[in-house]
Amino acid sequence: MGLISIFTSAILTQNIILTRFLGLCSFFGTSKSEKKALLMGGCVTFVMLISSIICYLVYHFVLKPYDIIYLRTISFILIIAIMVELIELILKKINPTLNDSLGIYLPLLTTNCAILGVCLLNINNAYSFMETIAFALGSSIGFTVVIYIFSTIQTRFEKINIPKCLKGYPISFITAGLMVLVLSRYIGV
Repeated sequence: MGLISIFTSAILTQNIILTRFLGLCSFFGTSKSEKKALLMGGCVTFVMLISSIICYLVYHFVLKPYDIIYLRTISFILIIAIMVELIELILKKINPTLNDSLGIYLPLLTTNCAILGVCLLNINNAYSFMETIAFALGSSIGFTVVIYIFSTIQTRFEKINIPKCLKGYPISFITAGLMVLVLSRYIGV
C-alpha cells in the first residue's frame, strides 16, 4: 500500500470517528463551537503524530528487541500522557483562556482511544516508519475534518427550533449517524 493510499484511506474510508467509532468523547464534547473543534483537532493532530512516531520507535527499538511487547499498551499510554501534558503546559503559557475553554477534554486526550487506537493500529498493520506517519497524519486530519463539520452543524441547531426531546445528545447522535451513512454511501461500504 502506498503512502498516499494510506493517508487518504485514513481520512475517509478508515476515519477513526465515523468508521471505527474512536474518540467519541472529545467528538461530542468539543463540537459545540467551531473554534473549540479546530483547537481540539489541532491538539489531536499534534499528539497523534508525535505519539505515533515515538510509539513506533519505542516498539521497534525497545519493546520488540527485549521481548517485552506485553508492555506495549502501558508504554503507549505513558507516551501519550507525556505529549498531552506538554500541550497543556504550552497552552497555559501561550493562551490560558484557550486552555480553559477546552476544559476537561484536553487532559482526556491522555486516554483518548483514537490516539491510542492509531498507535496500536500502526503496529498491528506492520506499517513502516513513513507509513506510520502517513496513517497518523491522515487519521488526525480525518478527525479534525469530521469534528469541524459536526461543529458547524451543531451551531446551526442552536438557531433552529428542535423538539425538546431531541435537544442535546439525541440530535447529536442522530447527526453523527447520518454522517456515517453519507460517508458509507461514498466509500461503498
